[in-house]
Amino acid sequence: MTELREFEVFMKNYQDMVYGTAMRLLGNQTDAQDIAQTVFLKAYEAFGNLATSKTPGGWLKTVTTNLCINHLNRYRNRWRFFSDMRSGDDDSEFVDSLAAPEQLDCALDDEQRRKLLHEALCKLPDSQRVPLVLFHFEDMPYDAIAEKLGISLSKVKTDIFRGRHSLKRFLKYRLDEADEASSA
Repeated sequence: MTELREFEVFMKNYQDMVYGTAMRLLGNQTDAQDIAQTVFLKAYEAFGNLATSKTPGGWLKTVTTNLCINHLNRYRNRWRFFSDMRSGDDDSEFVDSLAAPEQLDCALDDEQRRKLLHEALCKLPDSQRVPLVLFHFEDMPYDAIAEKLGISLSKVKTDIFRGRHSLKRFLKYRLDEADEASSA
């Protein structure tokens, strides 16, 4: 019974990191919760080794990232199948209509910035959000992202560039809204 208690403590120590990683990659609470649950089921199975490991957080982050990417690949393949059956309508991103930003300075506290960034990340399409999160939050180099996602290096760079641009426009738009609301 002590191993079960040890695992419970282990899980509590790492649950925020695992869920946060999944949430940033997937942008969906339900999917992130499912992935986090799967990660901890795998961790329970490997707990004998993890309990003595010097880097259990790294193992958990790697498993979380891999499960998220697998999930997104399955979703992308299903979407391709259905989108091939659609007419040629091109869905434009909501951020295309937003004004280009001049600067993103504002008087937001850390919690507000975190929420705003999370909201902005969730608005990005998977093709931009995942490479952006892997690069900026998981510190993966471009070539490792390309290999992990099974896409070209140039596509990774393009998707990260576009993701940054979309984030910047979205954040500028939201900050302008906040400024207008506070001055009214």
